[in-house]
Amino acid sequence: MKRLLTFLLLFAIGATVAFGCSPTGGNQQQVLNIYNYASYIAPEAIAQFEKENNVKIQYDTFENSDALYAKLKQGNPGYDLIFPADYMVKIMVKENIIEPLNFQNIPNKINLDAKFTNQSFDPQNKYSLPYQWGTMGLGYNVKATKGDINSWAAMFDPKYTGKVAWQDDARYTFAGVLMYLGFDPNTTNPEEINKARDLLIKNKNIIAAFVPDTGQTLLDQGEVNLTMEWSGDIFQVMQENPNLRYAIPKEGTIVFSDNMAIPKGAANKELAEKFINFTLQPEIGAKISNFIHFGTPNKAAIDKGLIDPKDLNNPQIYPPAEVFAKMKFLQDVGKATALYDRAWTEVKAGSGK
Repeated sequence: MKRLLTFLLLFAIGATVAFGCSPTGGNQQQVLNIYNYASYIAPEAIAQFEKENNVKIQYDTFENSDALYAKLKQGNPGYDLIFPADYMVKIMVKENIIEPLNFQNIPNKINLDAKFTNQSFDPQNKYSLPYQWGTMGLGYNVKATKGDINSWAAMFDPKYTGKVAWQDDARYTFAGVLMYLGFDPNTTNPEEINKARDLLIKNKNIIAAFVPDTGQTLLDQGEVNLTMEWSGDIFQVMQENPNLRYAIPKEGTIVFSDNMAIPKGAANKELAEKFINFTLQPEIGAKISNFIHFGTPNKAAIDKGLIDPKDLNNPQIYPPAEVFAKMKFLQDVGKATALYDRAWTEVKAGSGK
């Protein structure tokens, strides 16, 4: 994927800044250990923070919030800053995995849009602040579909047999199927969850793969014609492939807010808060969003006209109010998680993928 290769190249260039000689005479630089998705930040922003603060950023990546949770639940292996999804913040608070923030170190919190603060998963944002937001929707090759699509129904169309990819993530894949069936994506009703399970198994021959957040790559390479994927991930590959499109399904979909949080035992908590404050500068927030093509929660960046107009005026990135109203955040479903896990195991076994 060209955009990812560009990211890796720029990141490598930025990283060399941190490995240079310290202006203090060769003293070892402080290291900020970040755990985030790949290609989910502007490399120039990393290089700028390193240079301004004479620090090195160690940037490790995970595939989804479940992988993040699995890494942290047994204890912090050394990270200072993590980027959990909305519902995962609530789980991590409940399990004492993340620490309260010191807002005296984060005055740029004032730049955030109230629509993305004080959410139910973290009232008063005691433990987290929003980083980026977007939607889960349909990435597709318009040459293969021979026209635009706008429904989850396309993922079950026999004419795309062997050319459809779903997320290798129980909650998100079930959310899409549940909304297609007219159910709440946060349902705890076993019958509804099982109906979603059965629909996936019934259509197993249509499914090419369950992918760990790499559907955009398969789509770009022509291995699939449709994929369930994050909005910004599709828009990144669209920069290089004019045949690709992204659609928010008419039945509704998941809107997400990825967040910045500090895990228990972080060695550099104040430096992590400095980085959070840095990303909440309008100019930096815009630089990140313009690079990765997700929505910014930074109202000041929008008000100052810093967001690329092509993105800001794109209703698939910044949906109008009536579309936004049909979207839902994933919620922690508590004990019902076991129902999803069991159904997911049966889907994976039943599909043979």
